[in-house]
Amino acid sequence: MTAPDLPPELKAALDAKLQGMSRSDAAGRAAIISQTYRGGGGSGAIKSETDALAYALARMPATYAAVTASLNALREITPDFAPASLLDVGAGPGTATWAAAEAFSSLRSFGLLDANAALRALALDLSRNHIRLRDMTYQRGEARAALADAEPADLVVASYMIGEIDHAEQKTLASLMWAKTRDTLLIVEPGTPAGYARIIALREQLIASGAHVAAPCPHDGKCPLQAPDWCHFTQRLPRSRAHKQIKGVELPFEDEKFAYVALTRAPAAHHPARVLAQPDVTKVEVTAKLCTSRGLVITKVSRRAKADYARARRWRWGDAVMEET
Repeated sequence: MTAPDLPPELKAALDAKLQGMSRSDAAGRAAIISQTYRGGGGSGAIKSETDALAYALARMPATYAAVTASLNALREITPDFAPASLLDVGAGPGTATWAAAEAFSSLRSFGLLDANAALRALALDLSRNHIRLRDMTYQRGEARAALADAEPADLVVASYMIGEIDHAEQKTLASLMWAKTRDTLLIVEPGTPAGYARIIALREQLIASGAHVAAPCPHDGKCPLQAPDWCHFTQRLPRSRAHKQIKGVELPFEDEKFAYVALTRAPAAHHPARVLAQPDVTKVEVTAKLCTSRGLVITKVSRRAKADYARARRWRWGDAVMEET
């Protein structure tokens, strides 16, 4: 499976862009942009090359890690999936495109869409020396209009962008993305209750349109979780020195919480259960919350069942595991 940290070519490209840039200025700009996003705004606050780079330094590592974790889960469920073409909707600095290129060596065609000129320019600059990404196409425009002109792709990705548009537009955009999807559509959102709610709404809408869930859910039925619980996952990623400076933190790692759904044209051949929280491991038993084909199950694996207990001790939040009978 693909590692959660940025690939060497992307790290080198970002480091080159950092030369001569004030870290304190970048940190200040990143803080303003983050505040705008938390307040319900979008990428409109990113207006200059410096803004785009500050945003990329602050958010690209975590977004890349979340998309990579989602793609890893998809690959585990559909190991024969080998897409040749990608459509990245709301691509920003190209984070999801880089993650998909790392996950699928089969990808040869990369199409990106976004309305932000500064992020588009940064994405093209970061990828110009990459042997596969340097020929990618990046159309600037609002998502609905840009999608109408886009070519269909085997894999369509929308990461951390659904929340930037209003509810009515979300439904329209989901239908358009599904229409452009030859095989698989991946939607990734922040791992908040609001992000989960957007995922669930689009999941329900597209299942009604004939889609099947590949991951994380082991079924196409209604989500069994009840508020205040919500389905989300976490991915730990390393922080570079520049990343720590921009974020104003000391910890060498970050835990990114995210929610996602991968929808396919054909149903997956097998659907293992999904671990929905970090299991509680004691010397007596392992207790785990699983989403299964039968719904939500709290399973307990006794130490007396040595092989099962040893296997369950290795379970981690987000894992696909053999369904307990």
